Amino acid sequence: MAVKKDKVIQHKAHDDTDECVKRKVNTLKKQGLSAVFLIVTWVFSSQVLAEDGAAPDLLARMQQAYQELNFELTLIEFSQGELEPKRLTRGHIDNQVFTHLTHLNGRPREFVQRDDETSFFDANQGGYTLKNSSLPGLFYRLQQMSLRSLHAHYDAVSAGRSRVLGRVAQVVRLVPKSPDYYGYVLWLDQETGLLVKLDTLSEEANLVEQSMGVALKVSEQPSPLIKELKEADLPAVVSIADVYPGASQTLPWKFGWLPSGFELRSQDKHKLPITEQSVDYIMLSNSLVDVSVYLSKAKPSAEVKQQLVRQGATHLLSVTSPEGNDITVVGAIPVETARHIVESISRVEKP
Repeated sequence: MAVKKDKVIQHKAHDDTDECVKRKVNTLKKQGLSAVFLIVTWVFSSQVLAEDGAAPDLLARMQQAYQELNFELTLIEFSQGELEPKRLTRGHIDNQVFTHLTHLNGRPREFVQRDDETSFFDANQGGYTLKNSSLPGLFYRLQQMSLRSLHAHYDAVSAGRSRVLGRVAQVVRLVPKSPDYYGYVLWLDQETGLLVKLDTLSEEANLVEQSMGVALKVSEQPSPLIKELKEADLPAVVSIADVYPGASQTLPWKFGWLPSGFELRSQDKHKLPITEQSVDYIMLSNSLVDVSVYLSKAKPSAEVKQQLVRQGATHLLSVTSPEGNDITVVGAIPVETARHIVESISRVEKP
């Protein structure tokens, strides 16, 4: 009988153990369901990224998400210890696409896009609207530029997965095919495909500038702000010539060297904002990065000099050359690239 009793006790203890295990499992399920889902998603994403050709597909999905979704992304741009918070809102109403970008600190600055028209607002000057113009900054240009042009100058490489905004993100590196410009790392939200983080890297892989999302809201319907933009009275459309007087023309300058993939896109005369000095202006581009070049004859008494200013990824290099030319190069390029451009410029004298 004692043996039977022991067996009963053992069976009861085993049952109690089973019940305890079941309770613990249920508790873990309740407490850790999201974590388990995150881990499964994480593993699945790494398998997807291991496939050949994944990076170009991810970039195409990024652009598709930007074009099709209603969303609001709050992001912080970091450069040289300074933080610049911004909010990007995008939505669709009656087959029209609306985009609003605003700076959240400092003097008010806003940008509004309605289809192919972009309005610029700044507290220091009146607003104006341009056709076929894009929002300023690489974060926004990446989402709309030709991927064929992008792949011509950068190798897209899948780099695993990470987390941004508490969400799984797929990482893509854009490795420059030339050492004359920066490389980039993109974090793409796995669920939506949206770009949520962008790093600009030097040739030594040092962080130069960063844009990182801190809040993301995706919705079926456009936000109230987007609905307001549909009815808003925006400044009349003007031409580039109205904003920067001076007809496009061939200027008396030539470049002995340009970074691989860069070409001359426009040239005209500009007036500098502060001094009102009239200068020759040339824009260079590789479709992702624009470089502005300002040129003029130096004063006869001017000494050879050089000034360098950096703001994040952007360098401003101003030089008075031994030949007596004032040359200023501004763009999101390494300083050595800017210096090579300056040194290659010469004035073409009229015969």
